Amino acid sequence: MTKKITITKFQNKYRSESTRIQGYDYGSHGYYFVTICTKNRVNYFGEISNFTEIGKIANDFWKEIPAHYPFVEIDQFVVMPNHIHGILFFNRPDKKDWTPNKFGIQSQNLGAVIRAFKSSLKRYSNQNKIQFEWQSLYHDRIIRNDKALNAIRRYIINNPIKWKNDSFNRNDDR
Repeated sequence: MTKKITITKFQNKYRSESTRIQGYDYGSHGYYFVTICTKNRVNYFGEISNFTEIGKIANDFWKEIPAHYPFVEIDQFVVMPNHIHGILFFNRPDKKDWTPNKFGIQSQNLGAVIRAFKSSLKRYSNQNKIQFEWQSLYHDRIIRNDKALNAIRRYIINNPIKWKNDSFNRNDDR
């Protein structure tokens, strides 16, 4: 199922509507597939086999997510030249309080985890005077069964070898 992004106006400014599933608890037990892109898909992270400093830090910071969110486990992930694909497992089998996705301050859910990851990498780039910007949104998918989980894992593993023809690759040599 592909989510359509709707553009609306709020206070006379265009903005993208949320692509999150209304009423779903994005802090609930389960697997989430996430793609986070750099602004304008600039290759800030370097090349497939030769990452820049910010690319290496992105890789390290992704691995540190469980240190800040102990209920989150890192599954398969890859840092590409201009985006990151990752599977996060929210290991919360005893979570009973369903908190639907809503506008406003959120914590202990997918949005909070991704927001913290993105802001920590941006803060690092600012402190170290490294040119870097994120795309404002991110893509996510709730993984609902083992077949989908294994297909997404294969996609992530094979992503680097398919980079030349990847839709995220903005190079003109495709």
